[in-house]
Amino acid sequence: MLASPLISRLRAVLVATIFVGIAFLSGCAAKVSDYEGESPQLDLREYFNGPVRAWGMVQDRNGKVLRRFEVEMVGRWEGDTGVLEEDFTFNDGETQRRVWTFRRIDDGRYTGTADDVVGEATGEIYGNALRWQYVLEIEVDGRSWNINFDDWMYLLDEQTLFNRTVMKKFGLRVGEVTLFFLKQPAVRGG
Repeated sequence: MLASPLISRLRAVLVATIFVGIAFLSGCAAKVSDYEGESPQLDLREYFNGPVRAWGMVQDRNGKVLRRFEVEMVGRWEGDTGVLEEDFTFNDGETQRRVWTFRRIDDGRYTGTADDVVGEATGEIYGNALRWQYVLEIEVDGRSWNINFDDWMYLLDEQTLFNRTVMKKFGLRVGEVTLFFLKQPAVRGG
């Protein structure tokens, strides 16, 4: 009989500790401004100008890899407006094309649109980091779903960019996308 009240108290302490931990962690979420002093400095107009290649994977909420893919990209800018053409090739042979149009709002803030993006994407850069948020319309089993994408990109050096994306539906995490970008040398005309 003595063990039962002790176990009940331990459970109560454990539950209280978990709730305090969750409250603490949710209040300590990373902000893109946390990276203000980091280098190298990310400039979308510089990085996504010319050819870029990327390799990535899509995982479900449990971490299982669902798909792998490669992306060939070409970006070009005219003033504060940029176009990024992305051609995806998935491991199952499917191909997709997305064409982004970016607009620089001011130092560090951008917006973007694409045919399968619902509304407008918004992005903010501090130091070497970009947080890019948007809703993407995805077809799954013949049905269209609007999935919230929360991209975090980090410039590692002049050629290498890392991207980690959390996907959510109804506020619940449904998966993750991980990408590595490699800026390609500019092709010179002959």
